[in-house]
Amino acid sequence: MAKKVITFGEIMLRLAPEGYYRFVQAESFEATFGGGEANVAVSLANYGFDAKFVTKLPKHEIGQTAINSLRRYGVDTSYIKRGGDRIGIYYLEKGASQRPSKVIYDRAGSSIATAKKDDFNWEEIFKDAQWFHFTGITPAIDDELASICLDACKMAKEMGITISCDLNYRNKLWSREKAGRVMDELCQYVDVCIANEEDAADVFGIKAADTDVTKGTVNHEGYKEVANQLAQRFHFSKVAITLRESLSANDNNWSAMLYDGNDYYFSKKYKMHIVDRVGGGDSFGGGLICACLNGYDAQKTIEFAVAASCLKHSIEGDFNMVSVDEVLKLAQGDASGRVQR
Repeated sequence: MAKKVITFGEIMLRLAPEGYYRFVQAESFEATFGGGEANVAVSLANYGFDAKFVTKLPKHEIGQTAINSLRRYGVDTSYIKRGGDRIGIYYLEKGASQRPSKVIYDRAGSSIATAKKDDFNWEEIFKDAQWFHFTGITPAIDDELASICLDACKMAKEMGITISCDLNYRNKLWSREKAGRVMDELCQYVDVCIANEEDAADVFGIKAADTDVTKGTVNHEGYKEVANQLAQRFHFSKVAITLRESLSANDNNWSAMLYDGNDYYFSKKYKMHIVDRVGGGDSFGGGLICACLNGYDAQKTIEFAVAASCLKHSIEGDFNMVSVDEVLKLAQGDASGRVQR
């Protein structure tokens, strides 16, 4: 029987101009769907897990279309609560060269923001589950959602379920001070913490020395200290930090580090030419969870997670539509991109 993973958060309607058109040039927008925890669920379903995504969506046709987008890739949507009036929207303008990508949110008053505690029976949802994943985006949406996340974490811990959290700080949703307070309480229950170069600094004030993400410089020793401080403060069993060196909107160097409480493991570095970077961090989380549940050793785990995310950067849309075999092939060294016949 496939191992069961629960993810909880918001799925949004993504509206993007064709190709590299700017918002002000666009006469039409492509409609797809995505969101942190939904993206992770799709990754895990593609890897063969029983992935269940939990959220709240309106009963109308757009809410149903969002559900259909998840079902298409094998995600179990049976615990999605229906209600509320609208689905959150985000607009994406893809950057190119030295022009950065831009995201504009229109998510105020979305169905998930109106969720109440009695919308979700966590004991029932977590039955037979091995893993629970959420991100720092979900508790940032609304105070009630932060409380719901806390209830979920408490129940998951009580049921012996491994909990992972991607810190995913979003300054358009809440202040650093509030993020620090809320995430400090939630992280007491977390086993596996995922962060990028900036999250630990923004949420907990823990900063890597001699690193400037705007200049694309990464100091490995600094990130060892960040991971160690996070693990010491919250007793995480694992801390994974993605290391993005942004050379331009199109070209990034991509790698990551995993700390297991004893040793530090660094992945190989990929030079990526990006097709679509939104969802890149979520694909890393999905890869990390897959590797952990498959019992990979620490080095293979971080190599798998980074390779999975590297492949996502070549795929349009939020979802990472790759198989375990494709990820393993890249992680094991075949980065040629040659035609497979």
